[in-house]
Amino acid sequence: MLKFISLGSGSSGNCYYFAQDNDAMLIDAGVGIRNVKKFLHDKGISIDSINRILITHDHADHIKSVGVISSEYDIPVYATSDVHDGIMRNYCVPKKIPDHNRQVIEKNVRKKLGNFYITPFAVPHDSSGNVGYKIEVDNGTEEGLTFCIMTDVGHVTEEMQQYIGEANYLVIEANYDKQMLKNGPYPQYLKTRIESPTGHLSNHECGEAIANFATQKLKRVWMCHLSEENNHPVLALKTVEQVLRTYGLVAQKDFIVEDLKRKLPSELYELI
Repeated sequence: MLKFISLGSGSSGNCYYFAQDNDAMLIDAGVGIRNVKKFLHDKGISIDSINRILITHDHADHIKSVGVISSEYDIPVYATSDVHDGIMRNYCVPKKIPDHNRQVIEKNVRKKLGNFYITPFAVPHDSSGNVGYKIEVDNGTEEGLTFCIMTDVGHVTEEMQQYIGEANYLVIEANYDKQMLKNGPYPQYLKTRIESPTGHLSNHECGEAIANFATQKLKRVWMCHLSEENNHPVLALKTVEQVLRTYGLVAQKDFIVEDLKRKLPSELYELI
């Protein structure tokens, strides 16, 4: 059984908790250390139980706490060499990762880390080497369990299509509503950046990705990284549900679809 909690999902900070038995890890560390400790403690989990941190990319909302968490609890941090270099350069990370905790992983190279098999894969975004992660867990069945996370997505590549199709559980970006972004307060250069192939994924594009590439393996989808200014959870869910219906898919029946809160933890999910 895999346990999953979102500790925050959005431009204010991103952090996700995964555990199987006594092996636990975080993906991204953009939530403040006090909140990470509090949110985990509220679920009966100690931050001391974290064995490793995986990082997707070097933007501040994904890494601002990684150095202090790694230093204070002596936790190794796994990222590509480009992402590690970006973390070292980022002024939003005043406490850097200790050298002995900087562990380099490579895109498309499957690696066993504790109970998990981890495969990083490229995700287009305007950062230093943004990746998603395929996480495989032995759950006692022949196929096992596959969890995929892809956040900060400019567009869905052929490689990402494959990983969506392999997922039993999927975290995928639904950052903005196109009309809200168009009519919203952002300056034009920022709107252009968000809509670019290295920007973010809209609600409609999220729905299209799920509808076109998910398989009958899929059990649950979490929409992540919703914009506070250019989206709303109800609107995101409604849009994705509408897109799925045009493909003959019924959300909450064929598979569960829900959003992850920007600043609050999710429930503790037990995935089988």
